Amino acid sequence: MKKTAGELAGAIGARVEGDMDVEVHGVAAPERAGVHDLIYVEAAKHAERAMASEAMCVIAGEGVVLAGKTILRSGAPKLAFAKAAAILLERPPIASGVHPTAIVAPLAKISPGAGIGAYAVIGEDVHVGEGTQIGSHSVIGAGSWIGENCRIHPRVTLYNQVRVGNRVEIHSGAVIGGDGFGYAFGEGRYWKFPQAGIVEIGDDVEIGANTTIDRGSLDDTRIDEGVKLDNLVHIGHNCKIGAHTVIAAQAGLSGSCTFGKHVTVGGQAGFGERSELENGSVIGAQSGVLPGKTIRGGYTVWGTPARPLDKFKEQYACYARLPELAARIKELEAKVGGK
Repeated sequence: MKKTAGELAGAIGARVEGDMDVEVHGVAAPERAGVHDLIYVEAAKHAERAMASEAMCVIAGEGVVLAGKTILRSGAPKLAFAKAAAILLERPPIASGVHPTAIVAPLAKISPGAGIGAYAVIGEDVHVGEGTQIGSHSVIGAGSWIGENCRIHPRVTLYNQVRVGNRVEIHSGAVIGGDGFGYAFGEGRYWKFPQAGIVEIGDDVEIGANTTIDRGSLDDTRIDEGVKLDNLVHIGHNCKIGAHTVIAAQAGLSGSCTFGKHVTVGGQAGFGERSELENGSVIGAQSGVLPGKTIRGGYTVWGTPARPLDKFKEQYACYARLPELAARIKELEAKVGGK
């Protein structure tokens, strides 16, 4: 989509320094940008890259000097660039209309502006909202409800009774609403514990490829608005994920974990059953939070078991010195033994 620098600045809350009428057609990295591409610079140390670029229009932070360029000045250049990209880049459609090979149950309610791709299967009593697109080979289980303007990529599986809000994006291979890992042991064997809850997903959530979200057991699994889940994340049954939390790839949550709002979780972190993360907590990559453990709001923790970052750094420095310390101990033992 074409925009002038002035139009774009108004849309993203930036101010223009230079030619208001410069046309911008897309976004790119400085080295790959053409004349009509938009680039961004967060700090003065990157100004040289921007000056060498063919791009005429640059989003830049305060104090960054770029002679000869039209600057969209912003206090948060990366955020402004993301907003601009959402305006300039037209996303390719996933599905348009109902494909003749799609299987749609008689009692399903498909809004007129929704798209259903080839070989998709839509179960009974499913609701698909206006502007939602469901990719080929996806399966939407009976009784599921999907809001407006969602993007469900090919080969996504929603089990029965999953509820999805508006503007949700679910990437290929995700499985939502499968049974949780719940069993009771007795009489020499494992007995399946009921998995009778549902999954509820709020507005503006994004779910990465091959991520799995289990349905609740006797309660429900809830993902609140604005949550972003990376690829290969596992959310166990009865988990509650607070608004605008981000969870990186390969993190795994056991059942009944509770995360507050604006929590940040690094890749490959693991969480024991009923662990709790309060608002604003940060969990480092590959950390392990023990069952029932609470991480207080605003704290950053790292390691297994997870502990405050300063303590982790102190202990890690000691671990790095263990070979040296062991050699010194052996030397001292030899001296003592020789007396």
